Amino acid sequence: MNAVVEVIDGGTAVAVQDCGRTGYRSLGVPVSGAIDPFLMAAANALLGNAPDAAVLEVGLAGPALKALSGVLRISLAGNLGGQVVTSRGQARKIQPWQTATLLPGDTARIGANGGGVAYVGLSGGVDVPRQLGSRATYARAALGGIGGRYLAAGDRLACQVLSGDPWLESSGGSDWLEEEGALRVILGPQDDHFTAAALQDFLGRPWRVTRDMDRMGLRLEGHPLAHNQKGADIVSDGVVPGSIQVPANGQPIVLLADAQTSGGYPKIATVIRADLPRLAHLRPGEEIRFAAVDHAAARAALLRRTQTLALWVEGITTFRPPGVLDEGALYGGNLVSGAVRGDEPALYWNNPQGDCLACNHQPQC
Repeated sequence: MNAVVEVIDGGTAVAVQDCGRTGYRSLGVPVSGAIDPFLMAAANALLGNAPDAAVLEVGLAGPALKALSGVLRISLAGNLGGQVVTSRGQARKIQPWQTATLLPGDTARIGANGGGVAYVGLSGGVDVPRQLGSRATYARAALGGIGGRYLAAGDRLACQVLSGDPWLESSGGSDWLEEEGALRVILGPQDDHFTAAALQDFLGRPWRVTRDMDRMGLRLEGHPLAHNQKGADIVSDGVVPGSIQVPANGQPIVLLADAQTSGGYPKIATVIRADLPRLAHLRPGEEIRFAAVDHAAARAALLRRTQTLALWVEGITTFRPPGVLDEGALYGGNLVSGAVRGDEPALYWNNPQGDCLACNHQPQC
């Protein structure tokens, strides 16, 4: 049996994403998927989901989701908060990096994204049909997700019914810190299309993020990079997320998750996989720098990034929301053996059989 939520408000730039679809680039199909897969994995870890379970990626403002059937749980990962309004009109906050349980009739209203991208996870993952092996939304081709588009009011999403204690929520530390410093790149494969001075400028000067940015890529502005006699055009060549193309105007374009599969501009460098998620959190006007590394350093950086995620997942704790009674803790640690309330008769004997006076000492009570 599935739980179902109805989208009351689709938010802004909210779409179903997972790890993306691989193996179809030869057909011109981009990978797509979560633009920050590590943050997506964190949202799933809070719920006990598989790391690659489909989630809702929030670009600007979060959605409002109403539970229609089944008890389910959501998680928030990133600079994102909200509140749950119960079917009785009671409201409680959802903090970033925490989960919240929804009963039928409850509505979760997720607020604006405070920076970069953020993720909303659902228990068991968002269950939409796979297309080319993935649930990821690629809006340019209306592929995956909900009709290949961003969420809209009236959409319905299925997920797994919550199993276990519905009032035992999970919380992750707020110390999920993005690495600072220059974005690491591997030069090439067409760095030989640029002058020596241009290569020095690329690594030595700051670059400003422009407003021209989306899931396909972002444009930078700064001191123009000069091409040499080989020019600013090449025979269309394969590109990947992280490729940095430089057209004739000398202003770099960094490709992201929805990047096309080929392009005719020379690529001066490629952002390493460990630093790709950092691109998802840039905002217009920010300045960035690049630093060249080799393949060994790139692999080591990815390993550290993976280990950081694993340590964060190990630090996830559980808690009960305010107003929820922890009966296990109450009976196990707060009562003196044999103590009863003074204003009512004793019902429970304190003996190994757990006999109950209310049923004539029958152990099955």
